[in-house]
Amino acid sequence: MKETESKYQAPALDKGLDILEYLSSQSVPLSQTEIATGISRSPNEIYRMLMSLEGRGYVLRDEVSGKYRLSLKLFYLSHRHSPIDELRKAAQFPLEELANTVRQSCHMSILYMNQVMVVIHAKSPGPIALSIEEGNLFPLPLTASGRVLLAFMPEQERKKILSVNPVFKKYPKPDRQRFIDSLNAIADSGAYLKPSDLAEGVTDISVPIGRHQNGVVACLTISMLSALHNTDSLNQDQILEHANQCAAKIEQRIGLIGFPL
Repeated sequence: MKETESKYQAPALDKGLDILEYLSSQSVPLSQTEIATGISRSPNEIYRMLMSLEGRGYVLRDEVSGKYRLSLKLFYLSHRHSPIDELRKAAQFPLEELANTVRQSCHMSILYMNQVMVVIHAKSPGPIALSIEEGNLFPLPLTASGRVLLAFMPEQERKKILSVNPVFKKYPKPDRQRFIDSLNAIADSGAYLKPSDLAEGVTDISVPIGRHQNGVVACLTISMLSALHNTDSLNQDQILEHANQCAAKIEQRIGLIGFPL
């Protein structure tokens, strides 16, 4: 570890966050030993931290088994003020309007913990529709939304994120460069339109929301089912135009109109 990185480390805080993050990923209460194993520490290392987290109400210990689980305190704190809620409110009507216009499902995503999180989804009005559940997480490099979010990031931030991304790190060097080149192409064109890497028969059209010098706030994606045949269907250029109009409406509703590009 570099000296500049280690200088500002807070081991106790890291330990507490490791415990909270690990418990949040487990579906059942865990013992002190199980938690320690899960975060690669010894039981003695985490004893004081568990007592502190219990005392502050972040974790609860079962009186019979002695095992720990998360309380609702984190949920309460996260809902006292949520910028995501404001973003969802601003996007709900424009997304529903877009889905009804293009007759395809669409969703809005943000960057979360080096992944793509879907924060709101609008279902197609047709009898057959693609559903992408809100709250789901997807790998950044493998999704249209992730590529758009990466494409419009400041270069240094993008490099930092990709340097620790598990999917990108597995790419051979030539593939990494091709991926970077594809991001630059997205930034130049202002949108992404390609068959999905995660689902066959789906074509994604993605555009940024809030594009400015500090990156983007979110990404709007229309997931089109290629197998649907409708004589009234819009072509891809028309759908892209509607997507950009929807993004502009969302930007206006969250006060991002006028940001420097």
